[in-house]
Amino acid sequence: MPIDARAALAAEPRRAEIGWNHKDVQLYHLGLGAGSPATDPDELRYTLESRLQVLPSFATVAGAGTAALGGMGAPGIDVDLAAVLHGGQTVTVHRPIPVTGRAEQTSKVAAVYDKGKAAVIVLRTEAGDEDGPLWTNDAQIFVRGEGGFGGERGPSDRLAPPDRDPDRTVERPIREDQALLYRLSGDWNPLHADPAFAELAGFDRPILHGLCTYGMTLKAVTDTLLDGDVSRVTAYRTRFAGVVFPGETLRIRMWAAGEGRVQVTVTAAERDDAPVLADTLVEHS
Repeated sequence: MPIDARAALAAEPRRAEIGWNHKDVQLYHLGLGAGSPATDPDELRYTLESRLQVLPSFATVAGAGTAALGGMGAPGIDVDLAAVLHGGQTVTVHRPIPVTGRAEQTSKVAAVYDKGKAAVIVLRTEAGDEDGPLWTNDAQIFVRGEGGFGGERGPSDRLAPPDRDPDRTVERPIREDQALLYRLSGDWNPLHADPAFAELAGFDRPILHGLCTYGMTLKAVTDTLLDGDVSRVTAYRTRFAGVVFPGETLRIRMWAAGEGRVQVTVTAAERDDAPVLADTLVEHS
């Protein structure tokens, strides 16, 4: 059944109550590789409850990260999940995320774009509490074989890096067990843990979650260029350009790109800088 963009866009938002506490935040940060060295004061702000701050990308897993997948069941969206790829992610934070909180979360299809041979579905999740809005998540879902329905092509979000050497380059190793730890925050896809399942999907071993790379990159930018202050991050977007495997090393290049903007590229160092994240921008105060 083809995508019915009109029905998908007209559907009522799905609503849910979500909650989290310091253990959820600490587990998420540890899944990103935080805590090494364990006694480093700069790392304790991600791991020790008495000093804890919340990396804004935590918004992608709050409430076990179920909103985006739930959106794939919206009216008008009847697709083969085997044809679905997570194409990109944007998080906008309206104020710092509290260490412990409860929020009402709404999720809806915000846009459906026709790319010819594929469709792109934008699933928007918004969360707020009694003090007002907390965050807005946009997940760009790429669905192979579902284009050609006559819809709008949509905007181009391509962002070429500046034509100069990066201002900073850092490398972040991915532990062999990192996907096993990260999945405890809510993404139980066996692609990231089961070698037999990964082989069926065309990989010789399990791959790391794209949203884990996403979070690792934001932490690296925050620690390197924003004095480790997560409250300075206002928005963060990326396009998932390739896979990365546990045991590899992320090479993260950063360019200060004008007032309140950092452009980033992420590659797999051991595979001749194969692209991992592209069109990546961190906006900050």
